[in-house]
Amino acid sequence: MFLSRLTLDPGHPQARRDLSNPYEMHRTLARAYAPNSEIQPYRFLWRLEPSHTFSPSAVLLVQSDQRADWSVLDALPGYALEIFGNKLVSLEKLIQEGCRCRFRLLANPTVTRDGKRHGLVKEEEQRAWLERQGKKGGFELLGCVRGGSARIQTRQSGSGRRITLQTALFDGALEITDAELLRSVVCKGLGHGKALGLGLLSLARMT
Repeated sequence: MFLSRLTLDPGHPQARRDLSNPYEMHRTLARAYAPNSEIQPYRFLWRLEPSHTFSPSAVLLVQSDQRADWSVLDALPGYALEIFGNKLVSLEKLIQEGCRCRFRLLANPTVTRDGKRHGLVKEEEQRAWLERQGKKGGFELLGCVRGGSARIQTRQSGSGRRITLQTALFDGALEITDAELLRSVVCKGLGHGKALGLGLLSLARMT
C-alpha cells in the first residue's frame, strides 16, 4: 500500500476550486493514477485533513495500491506546496490480530430504510454505525470521539447532478480481531462516498 501527503495552497485558483468541490478534487487526484486518458484510473482513497486555525495551507492524504505519478501536478505550478509521495506501508506488518491501533476516519454513516439510503445525523447513531462496521470489518472499538459532523454537497461537472452526503469524523482506538478482514477494509475503504474523500481508515500501531 502507498501513502502520499500533499500540502495544497488554497490561494491557487484550481486548488481553491478543488477544496470547495470534492468531485473536482477527485478528478484532479485521479490524474496521478491514470496511465493515459483513455483508461480508468487505479482505485485510490483520499481525505482532506481537519484544518488548524489560521492555517495557510490544506493537507490531503491519499492512499492506493498503485504508485501515484505526482509529476502530473507539474502542469499546475503552485497548486501543491509540498508533496511526500508513495510511502510504502506493509499492511501485513501493520495489521495483526490482537494489536491495538489509533485510527482516524472521515465517513458517511448511513442506514437503509424502505430500500433507500439515509445519512445518520445523531452522534449516538453514527457511533453505533461505526461499531457495526467494526464487527463486520475485523475490529472492535476501544474508544472513539466523534469530531465534526457536516453535510457536504457537490455537483458532477458533466451531468450537473447534485450529490449530498452526511459526514462524520472519528478519532479513537481499536483492537484488531480479524487481520484479513481489516486489511480488506483498509484497502477498499469504509462506507459510501469514497470518490468524495470519505472512507479512508488511517491506522497507527499503539506502543
